[in-house]
Amino acid sequence: MMAVFEKSERLRHIGHLDIMRSTQRALRRSGLPVSYSKGFNPHILITFASALSTGAVGKNEMMDVTLDSDVTPESFLSAMNAAMPPDMQLKSAKALDDKHPALMAMVQAAEYDLKLLDKEVAAKCVAAIPAFLEQESIMAMRKTKSGIKECDIRPLLFGLKGEGEHIYATMTLTEHMSCKPDMLVKALCDFAGCEVPRVLVTRNRLLGHNEAGELTPLELL
Repeated sequence: MMAVFEKSERLRHIGHLDIMRSTQRALRRSGLPVSYSKGFNPHILITFASALSTGAVGKNEMMDVTLDSDVTPESFLSAMNAAMPPDMQLKSAKALDDKHPALMAMVQAAEYDLKLLDKEVAAKCVAAIPAFLEQESIMAMRKTKSGIKECDIRPLLFGLKGEGEHIYATMTLTEHMSCKPDMLVKALCDFAGCEVPRVLVTRNRLLGHNEAGELTPLELL
């Protein structure tokens, strides 16, 4: 069963492992026929499309729960929302065929709302976006296992616009390559000639490619 859920602003400082544990406990309380792994330490078979960074809000996060028997999406939603925390409610559910690709492999990009908590800096950054995007390359610093390395994030930006205090960005997000919000904000602030402010990161939606190769909300694929 594929489900879409929200990680509200009140839970933004809860890490991914705690989100997983909370969901697993809710599944046990729900009474749903969840499947368990085999072996000495059985665990509920659940996967998440993409881990959400600590400090970020998630409007349409996604998970896939393996069940031992058929359950209607309506029954799944009802049972889970009765067991889930108020700030992590499920929004929709859909039964998946066993041949359906893994959610993690389907994710290609994500839509973000980056609220800059400094109106003066936000105005400078929004005004700088057109010239910022005209650059052939946009260098940013990425943390890797071997240290901090410089990389070009320009090919990783599918869309970027601003309004008021908000920067709206659509950026690459795959298992092998991604542009993280802090990388983009730092590069944009450097270009605009201002210090990086506090930022409220909201991931609005996860995206994958449809049959025509167009970026589409993952829950619609």
